[in-house]
Amino acid sequence: MGYGNISGGCWCLVIFCVLVSGATTYDINECDLYQGSWVYDESYPMYDSSECPHIRKEYDCIKYGRPDLNYLKFRWQPTSCNLPRFNAEEFLRKMTGKKIMYVGDSVSVNQWQSMVCLLHSSLPPQSTIIEYDDSTTTTVTFEDYGVSFSVFLSHYLVDIVKEDIGRVLKLDSITNGDVWKENDVLIFNTWLWWYRRGEKQPWDYIQIGANITKDMDRMVAFQEGLTTWAKWVDSDINTEETTVFFQGVSPSHYKGSDWNETGVTNCAKETRPVNGSEYLGGVPRAEIVVEEVLSNMTKPVSLLNITRLSQLRKDAHPSSYNAFKGMDCTHWCVAGLPDTWNLLLSAALV
Repeated sequence: MGYGNISGGCWCLVIFCVLVSGATTYDINECDLYQGSWVYDESYPMYDSSECPHIRKEYDCIKYGRPDLNYLKFRWQPTSCNLPRFNAEEFLRKMTGKKIMYVGDSVSVNQWQSMVCLLHSSLPPQSTIIEYDDSTTTTVTFEDYGVSFSVFLSHYLVDIVKEDIGRVLKLDSITNGDVWKENDVLIFNTWLWWYRRGEKQPWDYIQIGANITKDMDRMVAFQEGLTTWAKWVDSDINTEETTVFFQGVSPSHYKGSDWNETGVTNCAKETRPVNGSEYLGGVPRAEIVVEEVLSNMTKPVSLLNITRLSQLRKDAHPSSYNAFKGMDCTHWCVAGLPDTWNLLLSAALV
């Protein structure tokens, strides 16, 4: 198993397939796990969400009344091979003694909860599972294996500091890095909060070096912040000891023309994925920025390239089936699409 590299950055997970007697075989070439389509599979979902105690009320779609369940029945099928089915015991055994941390916004929480549910549902009832929560970090430890899974809430990765003038988003500063680099595996994510304005915006000024401004082009700010993160990884992370992933941009579905349904303004009535592998809406500009920044890094960082396959899942959002009854076409139901993100992560690690 290996990773495709461009200028030091890891771009896509590929499997190098070999012919083994008695084993499932594929063509002897590289298999890109991120190229494929969604297929209906009666053996899905991989767990019953009602039996997982770790799902936030924003993501627990069945609990809050979602009537259609077909969205749970789709499996990601790469074009040239198969994505290995998740094996919780094998995964935990291979990760014995490791500390794994998701760092980012609520999409990172979404994925972390999916991973915890995948593991929780597959282990015997007597397994020892301990949860610890503080102001920024929630950790679930599977004591039988000595493996911990944490999520660190950091909307921008770079710092927001309270100063005399107000709250300042510092695009060239990271002070949480000492906490992050204590882990063996890091999965980073940021994008969702960069275009927030008004009361939902958690900063008053933006600073780069000595320059302080009331606002700036948000895509430029995103690239500056992400470049700061990349420089921090290159200078502070020993990638021989810590494996680093950056998760691609998680798409939203509020514009029906992106999936050939002109006039549709949300995901409320979507019950099936987009057919095939093509998405009319194209690749988000933020994802292009992510890939550009990663390509210029000197340390090996793997892109968990979930953007394009997730664009096809217009059906997998909570919509109004959440505790707040608000229309949510940004986050994802658990169980659901984030389980596939974690299958891809597991394939990369195991």
